[in-house]
Amino acid sequence: MDISPKTIYHNLRWLDSVDVATSAAYRQLAQDAIADSDISLTWRQAISDRLNRANHLLAMLTVGGEDSY
Repeated sequence: MDISPKTIYHNLRWLDSVDVATSAAYRQLAQDAIADSDISLTWRQAISDRLNRANHLLAMLTVGGEDSY
């Protein structure tokens, strides 16, 4: 089943609203799209940017208070 880059991009905005397995599947689809040279550079950059923002937000929400690296 082929999923369009647009769908992958839009699914990334739901990462914090879906269960862990679905979130992982969305992230994997995004990683696959970023690595796919058949997808336009514009879409790959947009997907990469949205995934990066989601990852940053996740890090900010899970690391805080007395947590540290």
